Amino acid sequence: MWQVKRALPLAHGQALISLYVLLIASGLIIQSVGAGQEIASKAQQRHEPHNGEVNTSNGDNNVTFNLRRLPRSVFHVRWNPNEKFIVESHENPAINSSKLAPHPRLKVSKNTKLTLSPKLYLCHDKYSDLCSNKTQQFRQRIVQTFQKAMRETQHNETIDQNHYNVDYKPVFGDSFEEQYYPSTCLVMEAGVRVLRRKDPPFNKLAFGKLFPRQRLFRNIKNIKTCAIVSSAGSLAGSKLGRFIDTHDIVMRFNHAPTQGHEVDVGSKTTIRVVNSQVVTKPEFDFPHAPIFRNVTIAAWDPGKYNGTLEDWLTTADYDLFTNYEIYRRRYPKSRAFLIDPHSVWRLWQSLQMFAGNRPIKRNPPSSGFIGLALLLPHCPQVDFIEYVPSTRLNGRCHYYSKEMNSACTFGSWHPLAAEKLMALDMNMADDMSVFQFGILRIRQPDKLLCGFNFFGY
Repeated sequence: MWQVKRALPLAHGQALISLYVLLIASGLIIQSVGAGQEIASKAQQRHEPHNGEVNTSNGDNNVTFNLRRLPRSVFHVRWNPNEKFIVESHENPAINSSKLAPHPRLKVSKNTKLTLSPKLYLCHDKYSDLCSNKTQQFRQRIVQTFQKAMRETQHNETIDQNHYNVDYKPVFGDSFEEQYYPSTCLVMEAGVRVLRRKDPPFNKLAFGKLFPRQRLFRNIKNIKTCAIVSSAGSLAGSKLGRFIDTHDIVMRFNHAPTQGHEVDVGSKTTIRVVNSQVVTKPEFDFPHAPIFRNVTIAAWDPGKYNGTLEDWLTTADYDLFTNYEIYRRRYPKSRAFLIDPHSVWRLWQSLQMFAGNRPIKRNPPSSGFIGLALLLPHCPQVDFIEYVPSTRLNGRCHYYSKEMNSACTFGSWHPLAAEKLMALDMNMADDMSVFQFGILRIRQPDKLLCGFNFFGY
């Protein structure tokens, strides 16, 4: 995976060093830290990943230490992607949702066409050397495209408008522990959460009584697998609907419909993450559209980087509060939550920490990345569908519309390039699953690896 330096608080670094010593003493981990530092340094100099493997040579003996699990296919049983399996949807699409509806927070890019031909890399025989080579070449092209976007962000950082008054300046470290602190831990430690009635100032405001009393997810102990279904155009023709519907929780975004697309995207919807434009703008009809009913809603608006929640109530990007109140009063038993904007910016900080000394866009993360941060603390295994583009990449923004714009995939407003590189760093599936089938798998990190659980942070 693509690795960059990332920083940890000093206490984290010291605690992790102690943890490594403990594990080595217990005989659970055998590794050469010095060799790891050398290999990591060389990998960073070449800007190449080393897949968490450290190779050391001692005379004629070669030793390989695996610092992460070997990736494998996301399909545990035989599965025929050509099999037709249709499940009737209980949802109805929102107004204009299958047409050229406006893009929430999408700045139109001048480059609307793809600069590569994904069909050249398409294959399905994972045992074929030719297919393996094609998959690796496509992976390399995609990663290079994201890295180029990161460089362009660094070049344009000084001239980009800092609309949210972001003034975060991370401190970067060089230790082995800091470089290899798991990305999943960075996401978990952001603590993305929904607002509760007891949170000030809402505990003293009538508006706070609109928040549901329940938790965001019910029956947490029964949650084993979760699917995050992007709205990417490359889902069209994927025939992943059956696979998606097998998950305990299925997350979708904004007004993306299932009706008429069940074969490709499934019909099951547990939760929708919607941004404040969707909640606010009349064309989405949030208070009345059937697509937003009978599912859990997690709505978000970033507010200002250092703004208080009191400020957020009056200076939100879009006034989601009015329609949220209408919705909650119309459906008092609904499970509609608001995401804490402070936690959204903590997630942005984790993303910048992962990117190291490469500045990312000073805009909030995408709904997809926020959704991942919401799910990961509660779900042992998350399958992210067509978030990192596969060889089905067709340039379309959404599977339910015909609009062509590569900015929907590679980013022009959200720090998408950094998000997707970080997602690849968290991925546990093999390249065939990610780049041919479009399924990226992320596992909840072990509590021993994340300081916030193990050390009580």
